[in-house]
Amino acid sequence: MENSKTLSSLTSRYESDNVFRVLALDGGGAKGFYTLGVLKEIEAMLGCPLYQRFDLIFGTSTGAIIAALIALGYEIDQIHELYKAHVPKIMSRKTAAARTKALESLAREVFKDQTFANVLTGVGIVSTRWVTEKPMIFKGNVAQTYGRKATFQPGFGVSIADAVQASCSAYPFFKRKTILTGEGDKVELIDGGYCANNPTLYAIADAIMALKNDRKDIRVLNVGVGIYPEPKQNFIISLAKKWVAIQLLQKTLEINTQSMDQLREVLFKDIPTIRISDTFERPEMATDLMEHDLDKLNILRQCGKESFASRETQLRQFLI
Repeated sequence: MENSKTLSSLTSRYESDNVFRVLALDGGGAKGFYTLGVLKEIEAMLGCPLYQRFDLIFGTSTGAIIAALIALGYEIDQIHELYKAHVPKIMSRKTAAARTKALESLAREVFKDQTFANVLTGVGIVSTRWVTEKPMIFKGNVAQTYGRKATFQPGFGVSIADAVQASCSAYPFFKRKTILTGEGDKVELIDGGYCANNPTLYAIADAIMALKNDRKDIRVLNVGVGIYPEPKQNFIISLAKKWVAIQLLQKTLEINTQSMDQLREVLFKDIPTIRISDTFERPEMATDLMEHDLDKLNILRQCGKESFASRETQLRQFLI
């Protein structure tokens, strides 16, 4: 799919207003369809591709896929088509090896050989180092670094495809991802959600500490994946103990998400922030990060559009 050659109706242009806008996208597997619903409406409201309005875009896991594609110039409808074609295929696979192979196929097909030197705005793709248990964040701009600027390579010299796959490697449901940096170092990585399923804090830190923006000039939009009832337990899955593992992973990611947001409110209460990730309690909304029913995923996307509608006035004042 050609992102830069496609005719587009998104032709609005904005003059610089000295506001530094940050977009942070949570992880959540297949529930990223909700994120796309929110972002579609925001894109339509702005009338321009999102990379043109946001100075920095951070993403974790499914949010990393979306963040990387936006930073490369993709529009939300294009990303939605990719999600419809690939996400159900990945999540319906029965083994970690099969899911990993499908995820790698998606990354290669979509990102090809593009690198972090190709991004059109500031970006951060969050992953977690398996051995040292520390975050590894892929960035495209030397200005985002806190040290070792002389040896900086965009994305550590790693392709966007590999970085995104690493951010999405929700072990043990996906195999760990080993990357080879530009300096020849092998690093084993797992899902960025284990260190920052909500990457907002890391994004704000870059905006202030690395990029030297005044706190009063920063605006942050954080989009989650929504909160839903747990699906009913399937007897066969229960016997395989897969159900408990999915519950535990999802609970871990949600605790991480809420903790990071609470800490943001304490440390950066003065920075205007909008978080969109509503709770849906109807039983028919039950879903988890491994969902592969496209009809249900489309409902999540519709929910995202409704979440936008409830905040449209605030978002318009925030972004335009």
